[in-house]
Amino acid sequence: MAAPCGSRERSLCARVPPMLTDLYHFTMAYAYWSAGRHREPAVFELFFRENPFGGGFSLFSGLHDCLLFLRNFRFTEEDVDYLRSVLPPATDPAFFQFLREMDCSGVTLRAVPEATVVFARVPLIEVAGPLAVVQLLETSLLCLVNYASLVCSNAARFRLAAGPDRKLLELGLRRAQGPDGGLTASRYTHIGGFDMTSNVQAGFLFGIPVAGTIAHSYVTSFSSLEEVWPQTLRPADGEQDPVDLIPLTKGILGRLCELLRAEPAKIHEGELAAFLSYAIAYPGNFLPVIDSYSVSCSGLLNFCAVAIALNELGHRARGVRLDSGDLCRQSLEVRRVFKLCAEHFSVPMFESLIIVGTNNISEQSMVELNKKENEIDTVGVGTHLVTCTKQPSLGCVYKLVEVRGNPRMKFSEDPEKSTVPGKKAVYRLLDSEGQPQLDLLCLSEEPPPQPGQTLGCFPLGQEARLAVTPAQVTCLRQEVFAKGQITQPLCSDAECRDKVQRSIQNLHPRHKRLQEPEPYTVALSEKIHTLIAEIRRGTSANSSFLVAN
Repeated sequence: MAAPCGSRERSLCARVPPMLTDLYHFTMAYAYWSAGRHREPAVFELFFRENPFGGGFSLFSGLHDCLLFLRNFRFTEEDVDYLRSVLPPATDPAFFQFLREMDCSGVTLRAVPEATVVFARVPLIEVAGPLAVVQLLETSLLCLVNYASLVCSNAARFRLAAGPDRKLLELGLRRAQGPDGGLTASRYTHIGGFDMTSNVQAGFLFGIPVAGTIAHSYVTSFSSLEEVWPQTLRPADGEQDPVDLIPLTKGILGRLCELLRAEPAKIHEGELAAFLSYAIAYPGNFLPVIDSYSVSCSGLLNFCAVAIALNELGHRARGVRLDSGDLCRQSLEVRRVFKLCAEHFSVPMFESLIIVGTNNISEQSMVELNKKENEIDTVGVGTHLVTCTKQPSLGCVYKLVEVRGNPRMKFSEDPEKSTVPGKKAVYRLLDSEGQPQLDLLCLSEEPPPQPGQTLGCFPLGQEARLAVTPAQVTCLRQEVFAKGQITQPLCSDAECRDKVQRSIQNLHPRHKRLQEPEPYTVALSEKIHTLIAEIRRGTSANSSFLVAN
């Protein structure tokens, strides 16, 4: 059994109350209750219909939050009083007592493990329990899974575009869809492959490394060296007297201008004052943005002068941030100057100074950046990451597949919106190299497929039978919640992050291409295929169907 929420996580548990749902779930629950159907055993499945961003895969995220939500699912007196005020006056008062006593002790949840690579139409979560209860869970579970999976998948695509070595910084809080969206984005982009966040609250709650120094406003708030106070900095060994940093830096700046044949008149004094002021405050965290005025004529020179002065006092600067213009070209110039400084001023640490690039980075600009020669070590991504501008919703749905042990199926004029009936088992068939080759949906009572044995199946949306012989078989579903308790240990975010990368690495390159990936096969067992045919013909003896548009 999983341990209870820690002190930090309790605040997150409380953020998702059972009232975070749509009103029609309560009206349906009342209608079930009125008809005496509220305790009928029912099964729903949660899945999405298309892989996001035109890609070949997604990442299942949000299960952790779903389990905490189920464990804490109870209506308060205040909740019930409010529901009494918004439901029609004809609502039987006894129904509200039913809500007061409601919890998820009768709910069983089986799910694909968190942070697993998943594909369209594969059921991610199966929710079984009393009909009224599992119906009420719909919107909350969708809310917890939809965005978490989408933004985690988006982060994984940025990681694929960036390559394994470049550091990625998430800085999208100011552009996120509200505080909850910002926290969710920071958490799940880290799980999806980002190394750091600018979001301090996310760092506090989830242990994500946080990063950040100064912005343009700090730089432009200074106009002259007279505003630098204090002006002195003690050497790093702490044993010598403080040194006046201004004359030391100005002397170095003069030598830099000679070395680089720069024009002193173009160097912005206010920018130099800002750099000095911050360096005196945080001599070990000096990484300023250098494009407030001009990178080549002012920002780079001012940075190098201050960084060399810090080095002479035993401190070490970290690097620079570029936030506008041609980042690749500028990074090459910055690295060239760093190397000249390392040699001319005998400061080897300049060879390892980092260059951060931030300038409305999208997935496509990340791809293009990798095609060009550049010296950018870390890329900061905000808007296009957290808002998922290429596709703002994953489109997860929650569909009824069984009531009282009888399969249920939704038909539609749009074949893509039809559902697959029955309680299921889900298996991933692997090839001889351990790469996923097919996901198979079977009825829960069917025996599992066996490695080395050929089986017949029907790819979704196709009538042609496919024969496949798996080298390995993995069961994707596991019970994670039963009798009101979480039944599997909750993975930490660090474990989920590692699992994401392993899961993606095991995926065949043709399925994880960012552009025009080869579709992955999701197939039905022969028994499910037959059941669907029987339901469509209306000849199944123990099943019925729902017709919907």
